[in-house]
Amino acid sequence: MVKEIVLASNNSGKAREFGDILSPLGIEVHLQKEFDIPEAEENGLSFIENALIKARNAAAHAHMPALADDSGLCVDALGGAPGIYSARYCGTWGNDKANNDKLLEALKDVPADKRTARYFVALAYVRSKDDPVPVVVTASWEGTIGMKPMGQNGFGYDPLFVVTGRNCTAAQIPHQIKNVISHRARALSLLVSELSRCNEI
Repeated sequence: MVKEIVLASNNSGKAREFGDILSPLGIEVHLQKEFDIPEAEENGLSFIENALIKARNAAAHAHMPALADDSGLCVDALGGAPGIYSARYCGTWGNDKANNDKLLEALKDVPADKRTARYFVALAYVRSKDDPVPVVVTASWEGTIGMKPMGQNGFGYDPLFVVTGRNCTAAQIPHQIKNVISHRARALSLLVSELSRCNEI
């Protein structure tokens, strides 16, 4: 039975999000920085490939099961961009404001009804670095891209992502609700179901 996992991330907010769901199951979540794990080179061409690269890298260094996610925003009018390059869309990793500004500029001539988009996430769980049967699940969260940023919660593109059926951005939704309805929450629920089915938790 899984008791501890390393999360292939140094994002404390993400660790809290995962921990909220996994802790009640008796699973302790560790950030990879606890093991001085170097960042993996995310050179895959899909969310799934990058998630597996990160999970295997973390498992190799921590010598325990690892969980990784790769996620991003896919905008229909931009052919799915920024996609796997969401975090570095502006050319600099993790600059949320610059990423949002570039997205608004790219969509400046696109009308509201053509600004459909979705957050997409792939979760990869490996028992060891060479696990031949990793558990991989995916999920998405539908919405549209607003005309201007709104809200103070969340991160990334949340201030621009207007959630379908809620008439507000992801950055205007309380964390407790977001952690139930978001793409990452849905994927984690699927992962837990799959691990339970395999009698691993």
